[in-house]
Amino acid sequence: MNVKRVRLADVSTEDLVDRFAQIGVEQDQALLGGQIAKFNRLFELMSDVSNELKARTGDHRRSLVRLYEYPNMQVRLKAAKHTLAVLPIEARQQLESIAETHWMPQAEDAGMCLELLENGTFKPS
Repeated sequence: MNVKRVRLADVSTEDLVDRFAQIGVEQDQALLGGQIAKFNRLFELMSDVSNELKARTGDHRRSLVRLYEYPNMQVRLKAAKHTLAVLPIEARQQLESIAETHWMPQAEDAGMCLELLENGTFKPS
């Protein structure tokens, strides 16, 4: 794993967004390689970054919007999911776009997320 734990409070928002993207790329590689334990560790690291952005005054998760155009589908998926609470319309549009690509497994994940949003099972916070 290339992403190391650091004190996130000392990292700029811009660098946190870059870190989020790097984690997403590594998640994609772990998914493709069937490395579930690695994926789970990366999931925790990504959650930590998202929580740090959320904790910053004004909720800096909005900064992840720049990843909507990232070349890696996993990064775009995770950026959309982590911005649902702060940019619900844009994030849903991104999830719909990903679902329509049929690029697996991200399209399936996006479709499931949309379904859970629709039926009220998932409420972004």
